[in-house]
Amino acid sequence: MKEKLTNTEWEVCECLWEESPLTMTQIASRLSGRTGWTRSTGETLVRRMADKGLLRWEQGRKAKLFYPTVAREDAVVRETRGFLQKVFGGSVGLLVNTMAEREELSREEIDQLYEALRKLEDKRHD
Repeated sequence: MKEKLTNTEWEVCECLWEESPLTMTQIASRLSGRTGWTRSTGETLVRRMADKGLLRWEQGRKAKLFYPTVAREDAVVRETRGFLQKVFGGSVGLLVNTMAEREELSREEIDQLYEALRKLEDKRHD
């Protein structure tokens, strides 16, 4: 993936990350329920994303079946890096420090951070 997904592209991918493959009709229906978009808006987005290579399709028995070409994890990492660079100059430490200073982290989030840091430290010592 060369560039970040737009908000609308993210919505389409969310549908397909949750369940793939889906037909154009299924995607449009799910998008309508999530976003209120019309069926034609959903179909237009799917076609554009397929043209951009963000989705691939196979011919099913009655309709095309669509799959995302971008893994959710890859999109999340790209989005996170962009956010960190834009808002915190690329510094994870500054992000965490900002949240900690404002007491915006729950006990569960603090535990998750400790666990992630332990795993990273273990990898670096191997």
